[in-house]
Amino acid sequence: MATASWSCMAWSTTTTGCPAPRAASRCGSSTRPGDRREFGVFASRPKRAPLSKGVRPADAKVRRFPRCRPRRSVCPRTSVPTSKSNPPPAKPPTGRRHSDAPTLLDVARAAGVSEMAASSALNGGRRGSARVSAQTCERVLAAAKQLGYRPNATARALANQRTNAIGLVANFLGDEPNLYFLEVFSGVIQGATAAGQTTSVFTLADWAEAPAHLPAVCDGRVDGLILLGPRLQDDGSAWLPPHTPMVSVQADRPIAGVLNIASDDEAGAFEMVRRLLEMGHRRILHIGGPSAYTGANRRAEGYLRAHAEAGVKPAAGHVVRTDLNSEAGREAMLQWLQRHRGRPLPEAVFAGNDAIALGCIEALRSRGLVVPDDISVVGYDHTLMARWMQIATVRQPLHEMGRRAVEALMRRIEISRRGEPFNEPLNIVVPTEIVPGATLAASRRSRLNIA
Repeated sequence: MATASWSCMAWSTTTTGCPAPRAASRCGSSTRPGDRREFGVFASRPKRAPLSKGVRPADAKVRRFPRCRPRRSVCPRTSVPTSKSNPPPAKPPTGRRHSDAPTLLDVARAAGVSEMAASSALNGGRRGSARVSAQTCERVLAAAKQLGYRPNATARALANQRTNAIGLVANFLGDEPNLYFLEVFSGVIQGATAAGQTTSVFTLADWAEAPAHLPAVCDGRVDGLILLGPRLQDDGSAWLPPHTPMVSVQADRPIAGVLNIASDDEAGAFEMVRRLLEMGHRRILHIGGPSAYTGANRRAEGYLRAHAEAGVKPAAGHVVRTDLNSEAGREAMLQWLQRHRGRPLPEAVFAGNDAIALGCIEALRSRGLVVPDDISVVGYDHTLMARWMQIATVRQPLHEMGRRAVEALMRRIEISRRGEPFNEPLNIVVPTEIVPGATLAASRRSRLNIA
């Protein structure tokens, strides 16, 4: 019997024309001696005489065995090279990525010290200063400067349990810039810069939104809040988060657990009106802010108290309320002059703030009156507008109030971090002073009527 093989295929020639299976381990088949087994069926035909090599009878048939699945090799699998070429190596980045910024470990290795020693040296010896010598500090600082190392602010905040950020909440919306708030805001920025704090500003369209928005701000993004001119409907005890220290500036009412910094509005108004009365003015018109504002009401009370102590009764209809802006002051002054046409012209106007005073001056000049020869006009706050127009006014230390608010807030943050109770007074009152200006003069001798 002649056989030939290729891969897993076996060739067999027999006189019966039936393929005889090979006992090839590669195919996983086996044949017992004396059996003729082909796919599980025994052959019954007798064997023929073997043929000579290379000779095949005419009736002989050649058949293939089906392809057998090779047994899995027990040898470890090796990678088979593919025809695809390897991709070219990536080019090195041309610029430094954020993740490539030098770390504290890089500084420590460059200086030849441990990370703890490098951290202590970079913190100015505030941590572990006894373990770091002056020479080591110099070496670490030189390495940090050479590498361009910058401390990770987030990591520092986590380690110190501080974000080193404070928030300022205010209502800045209006038809014209609120110079009062801007003066306080400049003081807050100066104080925060001196304390190494960043400042985030959160604006409200109306203070009625405070119960819904203020708790959301106290989510850990700032260490404390400064409320600028808050006008809350209650004391906030039911909804203000107790874990966030707060300080207010010129709050409209006491707020639970919140330190407030304010000027004495009643005393400031009293001193200004008393000065007018001392200069001979008797008919003094007061155009104040809205009656819904506590500060405006206090200034009106100072106006009345000064008259009472001087024994002078205010003229009827000489207290007017309007909004705290120049346009409102202008309209209020024009309407008052229109209603009192033919009556005696007031000798002075005490405005509720500098913006109202500016509006009054514009209205009087539009009617041909001269300030202060015909009528004096004084304001309140001493904002940039009053300084530029040289308006006589009552000075509130607005810039100082903002700066002191930051100082008070930083004390409260530190006390809260230590878990100690806050025992300082919750109300700080700053004094006011009278600032003379070009809009104030002694009472005129002649009487003028409103044309």
